[in-house]
Amino acid sequence: MSTDKVRSTKLKFKGDKTKKKRKRDDGEASGHRRVEDDEDPDTWVLPEEPTEIRGPTFMTHPSDPSPISINFDSTRNRIILSSLSKEPTSDDPSLLERTPTEVAQVWVTTRVAGSPTINLRTGTGEGKFMSCDKHGLVSADREARGPEEEWTPVVLPDGMVAFMNVYEKYLSVDEVAGGSLQLRGDSEDIGFRERFWVKIQAKYKKEAHEEKKKREGVTEDVSIDEASTNRQHQAWGAGRSVTSKEDKRELKRARKDGRLAEALLDRRAKLKSDRFC
Repeated sequence: MSTDKVRSTKLKFKGDKTKKKRKRDDGEASGHRRVEDDEDPDTWVLPEEPTEIRGPTFMTHPSDPSPISINFDSTRNRIILSSLSKEPTSDDPSLLERTPTEVAQVWVTTRVAGSPTINLRTGTGEGKFMSCDKHGLVSADREARGPEEEWTPVVLPDGMVAFMNVYEKYLSVDEVAGGSLQLRGDSEDIGFRERFWVKIQAKYKKEAHEEKKKREGVTEDVSIDEASTNRQHQAWGAGRSVTSKEDKRELKRARKDGRLAEALLDRRAKLKSDRFC
């Protein structure tokens, strides 16, 4: 029997580092899965919010009889819908377990900070943007991004994602003559054809969460120690520190309004006594 190791089919990107995963006992609680994801930031996960869709992106559709992925053929310079199972069998992994196995299946999602829209750029070739014109024709042959290259992702309750273009129409999978499939961008409503499974890498999902916390101003609730603050920044008279006995709610309110330093200076001025006055 051959002792050769089976070669991994996991898709790797340029610059990716090999990460060692910590082994776990089978009996450990599933609640530790989040920690496992943190250990491997390249794990492919489902986005829960539109702002999490960024970086390398893998898009599939649960077509019948075989699910498909949205690929870019750099040789023909066109988008193709490729079957994930050439000959579907019962041993095939479920669609949610699928991860990209070739670069042609990966798109790069970018967005302008604070914008609800995204741009989908090809991961192969010269980097062309997916666009949709007013007639619903979807292509990826433009090197610059404009309004027709903008998409608004809509995360649905079941975790699937719909993409709305600048004309407020939805991206969909359409069957054309001969039974082949192609992308269109002229659907008025979200149905089966307009719903896609989208996967991103865990590190970009974490990045989106951190940005959201910064925007909302979420910080740890640190108690205000007026005495130590005075000693560090406002001591006078050989390090003498004087504090008031007023309610600390005033300082908490000032910190929330972004004027804590100003409030401490005002209180210092009231408390300070100058013998030469």
